[in-house]
Amino acid sequence: MRGVRTTVTLDPDVAAALKALARERGTSFKDALNASVRLGLSRGSAGVEPYRVPTRPLGLRDGANLDKALRLAGELEDAEIVRKLELRK
Repeated sequence: MRGVRTTVTLDPDVAAALKALARERGTSFKDALNASVRLGLSRGSAGVEPYRVPTRPLGLRDGANLDKALRLAGELEDAEIVRKLELRK
């Protein structure tokens, strides 16, 4: 089988890793590149499930509205800062 010549631009870290792999294996850069690409293509994305964050109940009462939760948290934090500052007086 005859190879296909093409030009690829590799990131410096990828090129360095391929050069190191070629040195370790005692092969050419081209062979290291082809082996790495084949391995990556054979693995593909088959069998890899996307990461999912498990959900948990928040323990909120029915009817609790969290639309302005950050605003409320900010107000509570401000009130706590004011309380601590007043204790210093």
